[in-house]
Amino acid sequence: QVQLVESGGGLVQAGGSLRLSCAASGNIFSVNAMGWYRQAPGKQRELVARINAGGSTNYADSVKGRFTIFSDNAKNTVSLRMNSLKAGDTAVYYCNADLNVYGLGFGDYWGQGTQVTVSS
Repeated sequence: QVQLVESGGGLVQAGGSLRLSCAASGNIFSVNAMGWYRQAPGKQRELVARINAGGSTNYADSVKGRFTIFSDNAKNTVSLRMNSLKAGDTAVYYCNADLNVYGLGFGDYWGQGTQVTVSS
């Protein structure tokens, strides 16, 4: 069984910084990609940032230049450094991983979500 455990959410003032971390555990053979999505109240879940096993990244336009995603392939972890936070970044942030799991093959996995609240 695969688990994604997130940490690092919380309340921060506008202009501040937070770091989110996510660790994947279980019978993981390999990681294709890991990333972060977010969902604000009344809105659809959207991609924030994603990094693949080769280190290539992509970001939502709204966070480019402010957020940085990085991963540790050996530890199956992904982190998101968020700077210059805005009220519009307030959302539940979800870790996502595209994994190759022993006995199951490739699959898409989600964390439970962590709340990020930016006060203006």
